[in-house]
This record gives sequence, structure tokens and C-alpha cells, in this order.
Amino acid sequence: MPIATDFLRDDLSSAGFSVDALGALWGVDAAAALHRGNRLPAQRALAALDGGGRLGALATLFVLGLPVAADRVESALPRLGLAGAVELGLVALDEQGARPLLDLRPYAFVDSLGAGSWWIASDLGEVALGTAIPEGHVLGVGGASTTLSGLMLQERVGSVLDLGTGCGIQALHASRFADRVVATDISQRALDLAAFNAALNGVDSIEFVLGSLFEPVAGQVFDRIVSNPPFVITPRTEGVPAYEYRDGGLVGDALVEIVIRGAATHLAPGGVAQLLGNWEYGVESDGLARVEEWTAGLDAWVVERETQDAALYAETWIRDGGTKPGTPEFDSLTAAWLDDFAQRGVTGVGFGYVTLRAAAAAAAGNEAAGRHTLRRFERLDGALGRTDGGLGVAIGASLAAHDWLRDADLVNARLTVAADVTEERHYWPGDEDPTVIDLRQGGGFGRTQPSGTVLAAVVGTCDGELSIGAICAAIAQLLEVDADELLAEVLPSIRELVFVGMLTY
Repeated sequence: MPIATDFLRDDLSSAGFSVDALGALWGVDAAAALHRGNRLPAQRALAALDGGGRLGALATLFVLGLPVAADRVESALPRLGLAGAVELGLVALDEQGARPLLDLRPYAFVDSLGAGSWWIASDLGEVALGTAIPEGHVLGVGGASTTLSGLMLQERVGSVLDLGTGCGIQALHASRFADRVVATDISQRALDLAAFNAALNGVDSIEFVLGSLFEPVAGQVFDRIVSNPPFVITPRTEGVPAYEYRDGGLVGDALVEIVIRGAATHLAPGGVAQLLGNWEYGVESDGLARVEEWTAGLDAWVVERETQDAALYAETWIRDGGTKPGTPEFDSLTAAWLDDFAQRGVTGVGFGYVTLRAAAAAAAGNEAAGRHTLRRFERLDGALGRTDGGLGVAIGASLAAHDWLRDADLVNARLTVAADVTEERHYWPGDEDPTVIDLRQGGGFGRTQPSGTVLAAVVGTCDGELSIGAICAAIAQLLEVDADELLAEVLPSIRELVFVGMLTY
């Protein structure tokens, strides 16, 4: 196996099998159509190029999921060869030539270490299969995958647990920042594909372990835990598919609760867990409030990115499985979902990002050790800002800012406005004074912070030269107001601006 994957890696590299090369091969419009599940424009583009050579053969076979003549595959994989591709389980031979058994495509990313790329194998999707995907389907890199990898903290640590690794994409990302990665999954097929992907990309620091949730790592602790768990809320009704990659087999959002509560016993002191999740809303229950209960005993920062009503949620995940609207199967599955929600009093479902942190180990002079001081549960459904290296960089900076603020003498701090912050003012026609002042963040979560004239004046003066106390005293003198009262008024907002990264220390 190691020799075969080495040969495959050499062939993919020498053929230029990359994200940019595929985009150039069939063009922007065809790439967009392919993202929507329509491969015909890409097929037509390749036909116009007389197949597109080696790159076109690989793209047709592994990205479009179409058969390719055996001699073309032999030429496209000169080191591995057609026999090697069959041995690896990449293709099968029939009267049409080589038929793909796996989806294998390039993947590109940027993190704090710079740009990187891998090749990721997964099970064939519904377009290639021509049918709804099977329940044991191993998903490739999807939207949730890239969201979580972008959230991942990027400071170097000793150990990372990837809980429910799937095709292994989070474990691969974690391997760039950890000495040791343990990846678990309940699916042996998922682990086999994840191990194949690690070998194909020359990553040997990942240990793959079979088992459900935390069972395979009982008694172990990690510096970091990442998880894109099977959080989709699925009716426990006969006839409703239970896809392993998204359905944990429990009622409602119980699996997300188990993962969050379980993180507390598997984090090393000061360790951080990051995961995606769904949580239910009811007539008399608030989803975020329920998550807050689950996080007891940990520092917690939960960001809810969206909510969906019961019908929209059902439609989203029924489509995800490949069942099309307007069919009897779609209507039957929708009824099952809505019946389940109605019986359990669920009115909607929230989706978001969860960051948890264990208390730091006790140390001399560290009064905060053993205490949980970060409890933040918020709804941010706007567009995210631009952050070099991913949102994880901003999350890490906010965690550090929280720790700094915990012990800082903010009055005497000399702060600076972050480079991505702009100010927006709105006036009634003819008025000299603004009616609305907003501070806008270009990076991170892309926040908008409402601001009055006093706070805007304080922030505008933060250039690292004067302390917050001195700035407030000067503005108070100019406005002929009490300096202590002005300082007390703006300090909570200054603290918030430091945490979210609009002011730097």
C-alpha cells in the first residue's frame, strides 16, 4: 500500500491535478455548474479539448465520476498503472473501460502556515451514482468541513483528537499544528479512506481508531479536540435513512449534547475543543440557552450562525441525501420529519460554532487557574469578515484577549485601533451631528459595533500613545463632563472592542 500510494501521488502531481488546473481546464462557469451538481458543462468543455489529455482523463474519472477508456487511464497514471488503480480500489474494469469507484479530487487551503493542498478520496456522490447515496456513504470535503477547518486554532500543540473523522480532512488540518493526532470514527470504511488520504498526502502523524464518540479514547486527554459530529437531527422513524456521516442515531440534538459534555473529561488543562452543531428550539425553550447548560464546567463561546424552521430544516437534509422534491419519497420523508418535530415540540433548529476550554492548571501567581471566566453565547448571522489564514486566527486572538482582559489594568492600557476597522456615520439631511455611528470590522466575524459620539472619539484617539484613562480625561474636559462618569460609560464597550479584535493591546 505505501508504494502504491507513492506512485499515485507522483502521477497526480506530474499530471498537474490541482484545484487551479481544473478550474482553468473547464472554466469558471463549468466549475460553478459542477458545484451545483451539473457536470454537463464540464463534460462539454473537455470534449472541446479532445479530452484534455492526462489531466482531463483524471478529472473525468475521479471528479465527474464517468468511465474512461482503459488505455487513457493507463497513460494518465504512468507509475501506478491501471492494474495499480484497480488494486487500490480506485476503479473497476467493465465494457466501458475504467469505471470510478471513488471520488478523488484536489483540495486547496490557506492557514497561518501558508497555502497548502491535498488530494482527498471519498465515496462517489449522487451525481456519479445516479441514485440517492447509501447510508454508509463517506462524505468528502463539504461546506461544513471547510467551515470547521477554518475555525481551527492554529497554535502548535502536542495532541489533537479528531472525533468522527470521516474522510480525515480535519485530522489532516490538525496534523499541521500538532505532534500527534488521534482520529476516531464509528465507520471502518471512513477510517480506511481517511488512512488512505493520509498516506496519499504523506502524513504519518495520525492514528486511526475505530469506535463511537469518546469510547476509543477513554481515559485519555488532549490539548485540542475538533469535531464535525453527525449532528443532523433525524427522525427515529422506520424508512428514514440514517446516514452515518451526518446522523448519530440519537433522538433530537442529544448527540451534540454528549459531545459537548464529554469534552470536559478529555481536555488537558487549558485545552480547547471546537465543533459544529445543531440545537433545537421549542415553544418554551431557547436553543442557545440549552447549549449553555451543556457547557457547564468549561469556558464556552458559542456563536449561532443561523436558525431554520422545521420545514426548511427537513427539506435541507432530505435534499442532501439525494431525494428530489416533487417525488413521493420526498413527501414521505418530509412528513416523517415534521411529525417528529411536532411530537417533540420542536419549532426550529439552530446551527453554529462551539468553542470550549478547560481551566488552566493551577500555577503560582495564576489566580484565574481553575476558574471559568468566558461564558459567551451570541447570534451572529451576518457575513463573515476576511481573515488571512482562516477564522481560527481571529478566534485564537479573542481567547488571548479575554485572558489579557481578565487581569489587565484597562484604564492605564494603551490601545490601538485594528487596521481593519472603519467608521460609518449617518446624518439626517442638514444636521451637523450624526444620528448613527457604527464601527465596522473587516476581518474576523465582520462585526458592526454601534457607537455614540463619545465612544467614537475615544476609539479614534487610540493610537497606542495615550492610555484609555488619559484619553477619557481629555475628552471629558473638552465636553465639560465628569471624567470618572465618562470613563465608566465607555469601559464596557472598550472591553468588548478588545475582545472582538477592533482594539489591540
